[in-house]
Amino acid sequence: MSTRILVVYYSATGNTAALAGALAEGAGESGAEVRVRTVPETAPPEAVASNRRWQAWVDSGPHHELATLADLAWADGLALGSPTRFGGPAAQLKSFVDTTGGLWAQGKLADKVATSFTSASTAHGGLEATVLAINNIFYHWGAIVLPLGYADPHLLESGNPYGGSFVSRKSAAPDDTALRALRLQGRRLATIATHVAAGLKALE
Repeated sequence: MSTRILVVYYSATGNTAALAGALAEGAGESGAEVRVRTVPETAPPEAVASNRRWQAWVDSGPHHELATLADLAWADGLALGSPTRFGGPAAQLKSFVDTTGGLWAQGKLADKVATSFTSASTAHGGLEATVLAINNIFYHWGAIVLPLGYADPHLLESGNPYGGSFVSRKSAAPDDTALRALRLQGRRLATIATHVAAGLKALE
């Protein structure tokens, strides 16, 4: 049976969605069965309307199915992604995470391999802090936290060992450097999740 990878993201303008797609592509290239899911937009309409690109992204949706708790239970490995909001993940993603208490209490999130990614509009706008904040969720779940590291020479260029990230200067879309890093992150997630799942099965 193929390793099952779940990618859950929130995106306001499409940049984080593009990163999610690249990560999913990388996982799929490794032979994994991949689901890409998003979370509901919960911001007030007036907040969305205040940003032309945000409104355009909302109007062009829906972009993926909404994530469910069943998706989380299904996955062997997962990735969570969000734009940076004051050094942490967006409330939209956090709201979904806050519904996982039942799965956590049953131990159904433990031993999954988990990784994270983010985007921001400024170079020092909290990219690493956001990835680390998402990783805190994984610690509480009992998941196995997977950093991106520098396992591939390209990652020395993309520059973030914690998890894939992109700085969107002047509203730019993710560039090839960022997308390649996310594909590598997806491959790494699928590979390590496969090894972990095999090891756990051997222990049964």
